[in-house]
Amino acid sequence: MTNNHDSVDIDDGSVKVAPINRLRGNLCLPGDKSVSHRAAMIASIAYGESVLENFSTAQDCAATLDCLRALGVRVEQDGSTVTVLGTGASGLQKPAQILNAQNSGTTMRLLSGILAGQPFETTITGDDSLRSRPMLRVAEPLRLMGSEVELESNGCAPLRIKGRRPLRAVEYQLRIASAQIKSTVLFAGLAADGITTVEEPAPTRDHTERLLSEFGAPIQRNGKKISVRGGVELGSRKLLVPGDISSAAFFIAAAVSLPGSDLVIRDVGLNPTRTAFLSTLRTMGADIVVSDERLEGGEPVGSLRIRSDKLKESRSLEISGAEVSNLIDELPLLGFLAASLGCEMNLRDAGELRVKESDRIAATVANLARMGACAEERPDGWHVKGAAALHGAALSAFGDHRIAMGCAVAALSAQGSSQIEGAANSVAVSLPEFWSLLESVAE
Repeated sequence: MTNNHDSVDIDDGSVKVAPINRLRGNLCLPGDKSVSHRAAMIASIAYGESVLENFSTAQDCAATLDCLRALGVRVEQDGSTVTVLGTGASGLQKPAQILNAQNSGTTMRLLSGILAGQPFETTITGDDSLRSRPMLRVAEPLRLMGSEVELESNGCAPLRIKGRRPLRAVEYQLRIASAQIKSTVLFAGLAADGITTVEEPAPTRDHTERLLSEFGAPIQRNGKKISVRGGVELGSRKLLVPGDISSAAFFIAAAVSLPGSDLVIRDVGLNPTRTAFLSTLRTMGADIVVSDERLEGGEPVGSLRIRSDKLKESRSLEISGAEVSNLIDELPLLGFLAASLGCEMNLRDAGELRVKESDRIAATVANLARMGACAEERPDGWHVKGAAALHGAALSAFGDHRIAMGCAVAALSAQGSSQIEGAANSVAVSLPEFWSLLESVAE
């Protein structure tokens, strides 16, 4: 598949990306992956019919819907509209087979919180990548709440969960800042015998709290502590899922890196726990204007206009500490963008990147090195020196959607074409439309 600009050519799973001049035009993106997962799960344990419009097209979210169907939830899909007939808090059924979360850590971790409060046994597994990711971090709080959770000897999936109702209400302090672990405990707290509280070391994305409030669960926030009361009956809702800001980030970065770009992304989620990427780019002088701001289903939404002619001549990025948690998905992209712009970047305290869909520290540095960047891998991050111009190269997605799209962004402004092995299939995990959307605004 080749567009008029010959910028993208897909052949047998590999993608050839040629340099382009700029991005110009308008984009609307599929629904936010994080919101879609959570809305579907909460709707499944609410009473009545919930309608979720602009539901994510990601394979990860399809895995969540398949798991819910296996638990006896009636789920219908018409294009981007998903209708969920909730069973109520105790209406889920013991699945006839092992649940398969495929590549989705969000599916596995968050659903385990709901399964912990069900009076039956369930096993949930995933693909090779997911079965290598750490799951003890969700098993520990669920065990404290009274659920029996068995893992493999390496602390990974499959998870064998013997639930109980009610669970014990707990006050749990997260060891790492993680929206997934926080959400797991809050979901389990819905089935607990009192008030369950999670304390996080640093703020993380708050979609779970916002959605629980929308569906009728009283959520209390007190500093770093978030609490939910068990035994509350949730009601159905009609929600419009905002466009995915994490997917938008790749188009934003590409526009920033290509002089003369003028790109508008409409109706995208602007949750303040997800916009650190925009703030980071603005510190580098990026021209990003927000308009049409409003609330949709408890989530801030708006449109973004990105123009690339105002970047500072001298740029340096330093990211560490509390900044990391709210940039975790975009850190590899920032590495690729920094190298594209000739910007020095120092990343620390991001060891969590090593246990994502790939080792994202190693994958980012390896691909940058192939493109001629001076990049040094560290145990918890990297140092990109930013002096060398990037050239086209043979790159690898490492089976990871964010690495695939990050490579594509760097390739758009490199000297010569790049071939990204495995990129065609990798992006489907979060944004199957990535290549066609990119072609639609490439000049």
